[in-house]
Amino acid sequence: MTDSASYVISACKEHDVKFIRLWFTDIIGSLKSFAITVEELEKALEDGMGFDGSSIEGFARIDESDMIAKPDPTTFQILPWRPKERAVARMFCDIYHPDGRPFEGDPRRVLRRQLERAAALGFTFYVSPEMEYFYFKSPNAPEPLDHGGYFDTTSDAAADLRRETVLALEAMGIEVEYSHHEVAPSQHEITLRYTDALTMADNAMTYRHVVKEIAEQHGVYATFMPKPIATVNGSGMHVHQSLFRGERNAFFDPEAPDHLSAIAKGYIAGLLKRAREMTLVTNQWVNSYKRLIPGFEAPVYLSWAHRNRSDLIRIPEYEPGKERHMRVEYRSPDPACNPYLVFAVMLAAGLDGIEHEYPLPPPVEENVYEMTEEERKRRGIETLPGSLIEAIEIAEQSTWLRETLGDHVYESLLKNKRIEWDRYRKHVTDFELREYLPIL
Repeated sequence: MTDSASYVISACKEHDVKFIRLWFTDIIGSLKSFAITVEELEKALEDGMGFDGSSIEGFARIDESDMIAKPDPTTFQILPWRPKERAVARMFCDIYHPDGRPFEGDPRRVLRRQLERAAALGFTFYVSPEMEYFYFKSPNAPEPLDHGGYFDTTSDAAADLRRETVLALEAMGIEVEYSHHEVAPSQHEITLRYTDALTMADNAMTYRHVVKEIAEQHGVYATFMPKPIATVNGSGMHVHQSLFRGERNAFFDPEAPDHLSAIAKGYIAGLLKRAREMTLVTNQWVNSYKRLIPGFEAPVYLSWAHRNRSDLIRIPEYEPGKERHMRVEYRSPDPACNPYLVFAVMLAAGLDGIEHEYPLPPPVEENVYEMTEEERKRRGIETLPGSLIEAIEIAEQSTWLRETLGDHVYESLLKNKRIEWDRYRKHVTDFELREYLPIL
């Protein structure tokens, strides 16, 4: 038994843990779990626990449903909002076939494959997502708790909710950099401190769960829906990312005028080249494309810049002496994504750019939204997909996305999203009834 597994067993005894929830995600990033008692813990750590995968989105067909969830003991944490007596803990799991082969449909495995590729090149991949969300009075209608704005304090009705959420996250070993009210009424953000991508994907899943759990305890509803209110900004998940070689930030070059290394420039070029192909992963819902429109601080155009927040990719300004902070911010993902798959496709795109030395176009420091269509075309500035069906059709033509996700996840995701689009296009909206019924 490993040292970390031994630690889990002793920690359960020390803290009177009775139940352990085994967490994992399906392909669309929904958190799934089942509970075992502490009496089953040693068996689970050694052999994993069997479950039926046929009802998990994107997992197995009914004739190949047996799966093994093997908990990762390094992810053990006690859930701080549950009773301290007969406490409840959680661990994230890797999913296997009964014969011991890693399950190719496990999103955690998809990310692990890309991290192994990066490690073979000498890199460690670090990320920090800014995950925005809304608090509403109920899940039945988007009725805000306040009408505050960016960094507001006097009109911030949810300051205590954020405080309790931060305390719960920190109690689970998740470091928080800052929290604040966002631009839209009742919109908020808690930024998690930089860490390696696998840990951060686990943390992002935990974050969403904790935000919702604390909100429910206070009788309100938290949502990561990308665009719940048509007239205000939607919620994004800007992802700050960098590659390190040991303790050195591989994105930093002290001799370059902008301090961006050749590795960083190749990485950015890879993100730009693959942006349209991976949008189905970074923005996977019909509603995601209601956010990706001009005028609401969400990126639409494929460009990069050092400070301009209208671009898809922004390079935060370098602070002298803080080369560890040199990073790339990718701004299109939304917080209703599957973070394992999002981090995997971004890393794969960036590594492609480095390995194949893709050329990097010049930065666009002007406001891209204010350019004419002719000027954007002249400068070669393309756009992200404008709808879910466009993203699906682009993804269906992408051998790169298939190779990155693997056949199983790629095909399952496309099948799921085709079903979503078919359901959506059959629906007659209130807008259509208001606009067309009286005149047609």
